[in-house]
Amino acid sequence: MKKLLLSTLTIVALTLSSCGDDDKAAIIEPLATCNDGIQNQGETEIDCGGPNCQPCSGAVASTCNDGIKNGDETDIDFGGSCAQIITVSGEITVDTTWEAKNIYVIAGKVVVGKGKTLTIEPGTIVKGQKGSGSLASALIVQRDSKINAEGTADKPIIFTSEDDNISVGQTAGTNLDQNQRGLWGGLIVLGRASGSFKGDVAEVQIEGIPADDTFGLYGPGDALNDADDSGILKYVSIRHGGALIGEGNEINGLTLGSVGSTTVIDNIEVVGNVDDGVEFFGGTVNATNLFVWAQGDDALDIDQAYSGTIDNAVVVAGDSSDHAFEVDGPEGSTTGSFTLKNVSIFGNSVTPNGEYADYRSNAMGTTENIYAVGFADGKDVELDNNQVAQNYIDGLLIFKAWEVVGFDNSIFVEKVGCSENCDDDDDSNDVNESLIITPLFTDQAADWTTQVTEGAATVGADVSQFSWTYANAKAGLGF
Repeated sequence: MKKLLLSTLTIVALTLSSCGDDDKAAIIEPLATCNDGIQNQGETEIDCGGPNCQPCSGAVASTCNDGIKNGDETDIDFGGSCAQIITVSGEITVDTTWEAKNIYVIAGKVVVGKGKTLTIEPGTIVKGQKGSGSLASALIVQRDSKINAEGTADKPIIFTSEDDNISVGQTAGTNLDQNQRGLWGGLIVLGRASGSFKGDVAEVQIEGIPADDTFGLYGPGDALNDADDSGILKYVSIRHGGALIGEGNEINGLTLGSVGSTTVIDNIEVVGNVDDGVEFFGGTVNATNLFVWAQGDDALDIDQAYSGTIDNAVVVAGDSSDHAFEVDGPEGSTTGSFTLKNVSIFGNSVTPNGEYADYRSNAMGTTENIYAVGFADGKDVELDNNQVAQNYIDGLLIFKAWEVVGFDNSIFVEKVGCSENCDDDDDSNDVNESLIITPLFTDQAADWTTQVTEGAATVGADVSQFSWTYANAKAGLGF
């Protein structure tokens, strides 16, 4: 705004003696009014500066329903002191919307009721309370319910810890980093798509939820639906989770149990989780654009004959990370085959931590177009038991187009010797199983693996999809 040197209200009027059509309307410049919530007459900001205001004084307090951005609001009637802190616990029994102008605090297990939908607006911040065991906090979308959490690149939906000082309108706080783990639970979505479970049962209890909580059941039950729809998760960042509920039993960042193919899983980030980043227990859902940073266990974990496609993912190992991929196969007679493709995995050679991958217990599926860099010497890709090696020989476990910085065939390992409980697919005769001693996995790895220099890969993820992530901003990954 141009500075007008007016000491009083000035009215400029032209009075012409003829031809009224040429008359000009009076031009009125309003006085600066220091408490009107508007930037006017020389003010340098709303109610701040200019000839009729003391510099940066007299600013109004937030008025949360006046249609003006004022006080500490981050937008019109939004954020700052206008934000409410809303604590949620127990079952959500009606269709509910969580609004971006508020912060929602999960206290214990929050469960979306059967037949109900939880909608979360873009930019909403959800914080989980501390607690372990039965008090661990988690949001659970049980079978026959839905979540519609559709953020945007500019306004992701953020799940984080109550300890995080992030505020409404922000995408990151300042007091936590990727090494703060286990400060709350995580997000669990369950459905009725197929899975392969021990004893060929039709439903099982998801890990991370006590057995007597029936909202933790997943699998078809009496209503198989591979096209089951649990809703939408899009541009969602999940941080600092993985609370312990029992010895060796933590909640994953995002857990998907028998989730069906109509569900949308796209642009998901998991940062600093104690257990796995994203784990698929059976199901047919496809997932695109997954980013996992500094998980405590495995980044992408596949179990129980998961039969969808994971396309375009990045894994960045932290100082406590285990495998980029951990893949298990069917546990019952039902079989299924996964596809994992277009993935870039970054090891941590400084700590050093992070293995490439571990294929176990009858794993079946295809892993292709993988770029791997930064892994320390001695880290490997494993086939962990006889049945997995046999699946590789039989063409049920397929590897295609891996490009590895510092490629050496020694990174590929067949653990085909057998000792007690080494083979999860049949515990009854582990010790007596015959050994597969032909090292086909190691010998044939050169057929599908190429050594490349860092930055020269022709396979792997389209990392530009992850420019929106907290990890990119925090770690300066340059995506």
